[in-house]
Amino acid sequence: MVVLYEGQSFSALRRRCQQNGSLFEDPLFPASDQSLFYQRNQIGHVTWKRPKELSSDPHLFVNGLSAHDLHQGRLGNCWFVAACSSLASIEALWHKVIPDWKDQEWNKEKPESYAGIFHFRFWRFGEWVDMVIDDRLPTLNGELIYCHSNDRNEFWSALVEKAYAKMCGCYEGLDGGNTADALVDFTGGVSEPMDLTENGYKEDEEKQSELFERVLKVHDRGGLISCSIRATTAADMEAKLACGLVKGHAYAVTDVRRVRLGHGLLAFFKSDKLNMIRMRNPWGEKEWNGAWSDSSEEWKKVSKSEREKMGVTVQDDGEFWMKFDDFIANFTDLILCRLINTSYLSFHKTWEEAVMWGSWRRHDDPLLNRAGGCSNNKHTFLQNPQYVFDVKKSEDEVLICLQQKDRRATLKEGRGENLAIGFDIHRVELNRTYRMHAIQQKVGGSIYINSRSVFLRIDLTEGRYAIIPTTFNPDLEGDFLLRIFTDVPSDCKELILDEPPQTCWSGLCGYPSLVTQVHVLQADGLAAQDSDGVSDPYVIIYCEGEKVRSLVHKNTCSPVFNTKGLFYRKKANRPICIEIYNHNVLKDSFMGQVTLPAEQGKIQKTLHLKGKGDRRDNDLPGTITLAIESSSVLTSI
Repeated sequence: MVVLYEGQSFSALRRRCQQNGSLFEDPLFPASDQSLFYQRNQIGHVTWKRPKELSSDPHLFVNGLSAHDLHQGRLGNCWFVAACSSLASIEALWHKVIPDWKDQEWNKEKPESYAGIFHFRFWRFGEWVDMVIDDRLPTLNGELIYCHSNDRNEFWSALVEKAYAKMCGCYEGLDGGNTADALVDFTGGVSEPMDLTENGYKEDEEKQSELFERVLKVHDRGGLISCSIRATTAADMEAKLACGLVKGHAYAVTDVRRVRLGHGLLAFFKSDKLNMIRMRNPWGEKEWNGAWSDSSEEWKKVSKSEREKMGVTVQDDGEFWMKFDDFIANFTDLILCRLINTSYLSFHKTWEEAVMWGSWRRHDDPLLNRAGGCSNNKHTFLQNPQYVFDVKKSEDEVLICLQQKDRRATLKEGRGENLAIGFDIHRVELNRTYRMHAIQQKVGGSIYINSRSVFLRIDLTEGRYAIIPTTFNPDLEGDFLLRIFTDVPSDCKELILDEPPQTCWSGLCGYPSLVTQVHVLQADGLAAQDSDGVSDPYVIIYCEGEKVRSLVHKNTCSPVFNTKGLFYRKKANRPICIEIYNHNVLKDSFMGQVTLPAEQGKIQKTLHLKGKGDRRDNDLPGTITLAIESSSVLTSI
């Protein structure tokens, strides 16, 4: 679904201008200093000109769209230009950002169709937003001040930049930003920032090889990639290194591939290949001058046809190739923006996506407060919004992205600083449907940072998990978007209720007076049930008509169930029953059971499995280790 920004319809506005014979002037983003700066003019006298005043033959595109079309102007927005360069290399993506581009192009045969209006689309907070602009562009001494193309007749980059500036409040809103955010805005994907100085990437060749496979996969599947060399001081910003690279500067990755070495048939049959990566400097100049740079002798090892296929040029156009291990050695930060494929018709991996919108809101009542801050705030942490999702495989790779509503556009009102946000993941009971009021087993979490989004890729075993998105400090308010990607549907939902609701039947049927957690850890030495001497066991916990069942554990007589169940009990004196079965194709076979006494408090014990009383196998071998927790009366929540 596409949403119109402030209700501005491109087709209706253009039609009105064409009928009136006038050129569009955008009242929401006027040709004045307020569209350029937050407070004061820092450039001088700016003249706004339309492309027809700057060129006798203006076009959106000249000879197609290319990463070479972009040159950073007088803004510190290399992050945005780098993202545009990545976008330009993938046609299917820029068609989304620049919709109906042929219809928007200048038409010499129909000059009356020109109305000085364009529109572009960006993905913001879970939806595509259609952004209308007029084509008046800021100039100084007859030259474009900001982003511009190699060709003076080409204007797509300047117009896309203006639309993005409008969305961010003004052009100054683009001065210093996050490439990861821009990549998400262009794609609707999820960005994973990676620190190449951590996890041994610079020392471990095996990890470098694994990372190259990941980068190659993201590139081949249409994702966008950016990289940079971290500047640790203000003096380091945009400092040129001896190798030709620039610190504190965002580079667009425009190609990733394995390159054949050799010539002719030798190159075809020879197995020698190099892992290579191509980047572009948004300045359009200043390149890497080491091995495999444009004029390097190493290119003689590659056939002419291979060089042509790779687009190798010997000119200072800002684009250059590097060996991947040289890339790892020099760059410190990498951003992978994955396009999450949710189509069942695709040949590539299909993800299941869960999307949840939520808010952090202050309230004096602890049960209604939803702005508790991070886990450092022990008394308020669990007052934050809580969401549960299920991992239904024995192990699954899970992608989680938390995004806050961008505040840059509100800087003029003094509300423009992003909050420091993050999230924790806790393993909870398989049947949990009410909010947590006690900390459980933490299995992962993101960093806390004042960026627009945080991301985590984590491998989780089968079970139910709770995500708690928070601000770092308590009592801060804001809106957020939580996205969870799994291999199979995760059934994600928000935990809203604190306890089972009172109904008109509560007086007759009773209301839960005790909440009991049963945690079945593992079983040791189960009797083999299959012909190969193993079993496929699973466990079921029964309590007052409710049950929780674990995943089937394949080929084992000593399963680690790690299964939790939570029961709201009306009859605290009734025992809890735990049964173990072996999974078979036709009928599952009973392996044994344990009956727990109605105890309160915390106990952990090892019990022997027993068969059911009416079974002949009354004393099956094996033990089960249990951890049982019983809490106090619910009214104390």
